[in-house]
Amino acid sequence: MPSPKARSSGSVPCTGGNGRYEFISLSRAPPPPQLLQRQGSDPTTARLRASESPNRRRGSGSSTSSTGGQQLPEEDCMKLNPSIVGIALSSLLAIDLWLSKRLGVCACEDSSWGSVRPLMKLVEISGHGIPWLAGAAYCLYKSDSAAGQEVMLNLLMALVLDLVLVGVMKAVVRRRRPAHNRMDMFATFSVDGYSFPSGHATRAAMCARFLLAHLVLAAPLRVLVLLWATFVGFSRVLLGRHHVTDVAFGFFMGYWQYNLVEMLWLSPVMLQSTIGRLH
Repeated sequence: MPSPKARSSGSVPCTGGNGRYEFISLSRAPPPPQLLQRQGSDPTTARLRASESPNRRRGSGSSTSSTGGQQLPEEDCMKLNPSIVGIALSSLLAIDLWLSKRLGVCACEDSSWGSVRPLMKLVEISGHGIPWLAGAAYCLYKSDSAAGQEVMLNLLMALVLDLVLVGVMKAVVRRRRPAHNRMDMFATFSVDGYSFPSGHATRAAMCARFLLAHLVLAAPLRVLVLLWATFVGFSRVLLGRHHVTDVAFGFFMGYWQYNLVEMLWLSPVMLQSTIGRLH
């Protein structure tokens, strides 16, 4: 039996290799190697761990975590910072969305200018592609002079070119129309679900340049053509059909489309020679 003295001195029994109990002191002598090995620890490693400072442990842990994973190159870390161009584009987009919503005063009957919505829809139809294609084809059919046929033929070609370019642009950009828009537009197609650019604005700008360049109009009529083109573009925003940037880019695109039409200008002689070659 162990003596009470051994119990009171803070000792614990351990079993030696011969099956006898031996008492060791926890406060005076280190534990035997057999007990340390049984607990799965090494005395040298324990002393080294005890001598390490908390700062060194934290430093080693952070270095291990940084080297354990793949470090990003310095140039990639710099890309995380927002650039001036990105901030400018984000600000422009925010202003565009805010201004388009504020100007959509005819988006529905309950809007502030909802009473003039029927008039805006008439302006919308005046800039639609179907009336322009039908009108150009009818004038080409009814024209008796070669000059009139040449002008109407190229106007028809310009309208088809406008439809193709705007359709391709909308399919590539795929920008959604404003959230406050009501899809009650006249004769829509698949790409008309997208907003950028405004096809009415491109068509109005291109047709205005075309009419002013190839038709002999009095000064009041020339002013009226310019006002019509401008009003068609603004009606797209007032009705909530497009964002402001859609209409602005549409005017720019339609203005330069006319230059492309001038480069591809078709004359009756050229058309007849082309048809003769095909036959």
